[in-house]
Amino acid sequence: MSTKTILIADDSAAMRAMLVAVVESLGEDFQIVEASSGFEALRLLPREHVDLIMTDINMPDINGLELISYLRNNPNYKTIPVFIISTEGSAKDVEKGKLLGADEYVVKPFSPASLQQLISQYLNKA
Repeated sequence: MSTKTILIADDSAAMRAMLVAVVESLGEDFQIVEASSGFEALRLLPREHVDLIMTDINMPDINGLELISYLRNNPNYKTIPVFIISTEGSAKDVEKGKLLGADEYVVKPFSPASLQQLISQYLNKA
C-alpha cells in the first residue's frame, strides 16, 4: 500500500496528538499533516497531496464547516473524504455537517477503534 496522507485540522494540540496516535496505531504507512486552524489547513492543501481530512468544527478564523464548504466547492479537493470530529453532536449539527459534504461525523468522545475502522474503510477503497 502506498503512503496515504491525512490532514488533521483541530485547534486543540491535545486532540491533534490523540488523532495522530489513533492513526499511527493503525500500523500502516501514513503521513500526517497537522493544522491548528481552518486557515492553516487551507494554506497547507496546495502543498500536500491529501487522501483524507479530519476537522473539528469549532476553530478560530475559518471553522470546520467553512473549510468543508470550501473543499466541496473546489474541483481540486471536492473528492477528498472529510470527517468532522466534534463535540457538537446534536442531530441538527450532524445533519448540517453531512449536508455541507462531510463523509463522516464523529462525535467526541469517540472510540479510537471505530475511528480507525472508518479511516481504513475510506483509504483502502481509494
